[in-house]
Amino acid sequence: MSARFVAKVMSPQDCLQWRRSSDCQAPVVFTNGVFDILHRGHVTYLDEAAQLGGSLIVAINTDASAKRLGKGPDRPLNNQDDRAAMLAALSCVSAVTWFDENTPYEIIELLRPDMLVKGGDYDMSTLAETKLIESWGGKALAVPFEFDRSTTRLVNKIKGA
Repeated sequence: MSARFVAKVMSPQDCLQWRRSSDCQAPVVFTNGVFDILHRGHVTYLDEAAQLGGSLIVAINTDASAKRLGKGPDRPLNNQDDRAAMLAALSCVSAVTWFDENTPYEIIELLRPDMLVKGGDYDMSTLAETKLIESWGGKALAVPFEFDRSTTRLVNKIKGA
């Protein structure tokens, strides 16, 4: 027997097929990130994003993509499969997929969600992904952070202990 949430982790192409199926409830909300060490800030933000639509797709950076973000030579701490599984286990997350590029532009173009949601530290007007999603009538929104949490700060705190 395997954990039920494993079925929510899908390749980009499988996610597209799911997106087109009756299992995917509209409107579809999309977000992305590394989600290296899942913390209260992440899960609050994800739950708030999910409440904006019928289904929430979370796309994670692959390990290679995450390393290119320059968060440190030891990052990500958790590998792609483990990060995807942790997210899929959350009831607010409908599907988890991944992207290997530096930005989620291509996966957004593939999945064509109704809404792009990012954390409150983003200026949505500066993102190419905003213009893309608006090109088919979608919306882009930054959700203000309710909790000031940071994986980088957690890592630094552990290193200093």
